[in-house]
Amino acid sequence: MATIEVVLGDITEQRVDAIVTAANESLLGGGGVDGAIHRAAGPGLAEAGAAIAPCDPGDAKATPAFDLAPVQHVIHTVGPVWTGDDGEADTLASCYRRCLQVADELRASSIAFPAIATGVYGFPTDQAARIAVATIRATPTNATRITFVAFDEATHHALITALAG
Repeated sequence: MATIEVVLGDITEQRVDAIVTAANESLLGGGGVDGAIHRAAGPGLAEAGAAIAPCDPGDAKATPAFDLAPVQHVIHTVGPVWTGDDGEADTLASCYRRCLQVADELRASSIAFPAIATGVYGFPTDQAARIAVATIRATPTNATRITFVAFDEATHHALITALAG
């Protein structure tokens, strides 16, 4: 069973084998956490993303981490854009499941997740946190350490609350 933790901070500064980016379908980089990861990794990340794009919502694909050492891999996942439709929760859960599957394929023992789809995609943070924690707990993985990295206090609180629940 993996240890699950929540930290407040910058996902690009995590010392893990793989970090997850909340990407868009093109995998070319964007705003928010995806933009921060692309800036820290350097231009090779967008080039590698372009080579394996597109990535459908709910899926995940991996690239090298380039300048993010000691991180070895970036796992790109595309969350749902929030409109309130029923399928969005399933798509978000699929993002977390697929990331863990990809991490296992890469033999990553530690992985850091942002709060997928809660930024510009508009998924309600509390609901997203509950889905994230429940999905991670229910998905078998070889990872021994899973870290949720919150970029602000509200997200940190939502993730801590979901993890405690």
